[in-house]
Amino acid sequence: MIVVIKAGASPQQAQEVIDKIVAMGYSVNVSQGAERLIIGVLGVRDNKDVLAAQLGGFAGVERVMPISKSYKLVSREGAPTDTIVRINDKVEIGAGLVHVIAGPCTVEGSEMLIETAHWVKRCGATLLRGGAYKPSTSPYSFQGMGKEGLEILAEARAQTGLPIVTEVLDPRDVPLVERFADILQIGARNMQNFNLLKELAKTRKPVMLKRGLSATIEEWLLAAEYLYAGGNHDVILCERGIRTFETATRNTLDLNAVPLVKSLTHLPIVVDPSHGTGKWDLVTPMARAGVAAGADAIMIEVHPRPSDALKDGFESLTFDNFATLMDQVRPIARAVGRPVASDATLVIEA
Repeated sequence: MIVVIKAGASPQQAQEVIDKIVAMGYSVNVSQGAERLIIGVLGVRDNKDVLAAQLGGFAGVERVMPISKSYKLVSREGAPTDTIVRINDKVEIGAGLVHVIAGPCTVEGSEMLIETAHWVKRCGATLLRGGAYKPSTSPYSFQGMGKEGLEILAEARAQTGLPIVTEVLDPRDVPLVERFADILQIGARNMQNFNLLKELAKTRKPVMLKRGLSATIEEWLLAAEYLYAGGNHDVILCERGIRTFETATRNTLDLNAVPLVKSLTHLPIVVDPSHGTGKWDLVTPMARAGVAAGADAIMIEVHPRPSDALKDGFESLTFDNFATLMDQVRPIARAVGRPVASDATLVIEA
């Protein structure tokens, strides 16, 4: 159940409503919107009409909305406007512009990462991605550089000004990764790692939640609900492809999810065509499609020499291919009324 407090209501009036809800044995989740305070009432199963009538009688209440969805706080009914996630007062995801998050799958060294960071910024990326910790299907695959990788990411940010998106795998690593990252990513394999979700809900850094390998939309949004209910309202969803019977591509990039999620939740959504296809030559067309479908950002793997990459070289774009992607995405973004956030112009040196 959602209780919307009137615009202009006093803090005391809002507190009276909260006190009443708690006195009746329910939990509350308070979200301050641009104009109104939203109170989520958690744990309501019976007597919804009675509760709605009681709460609706308070002077500060504008309306009470029973919500049937299992994901109540992140549902479209849970907030009157779209959530805008602000990163370092520089980037706003969900504000109507298309952001581009780019960089290598894995931090492999300082020179490689910083070279890539400068290039993607020059092309128009507004955030830098790179894994310091990497989950691998095989225990013999490269697992990332850990803290050293985080320090390299921080140096790349210092040189370029690009905020950092990096993955955290273990609840015990959250404090360390939080020190360095601007957005903490939950990978597909950890979407339902509930202990990790609960730990990240305590942070005050934005969290990007990737869709699980075979997760339904409802399961994905319920994972987001863990973060939101735990106190972190800066949540970004990421569609990165799901596992189907198809073997021609690494995953099946579910672009249906973009407009569907937009209708179900107020959270912003990112499309990752690199993991979604697993084939570098499909990344650009699916990035174009993701922008056309309404994604708030696209996340692209870029490597100076994909054939030498320690992880996912087969889906990484070269510098020139990334420049081409940016050139092709820009007119589509403008055509759907959501321009690419950066106005950077690529100048290829002779």
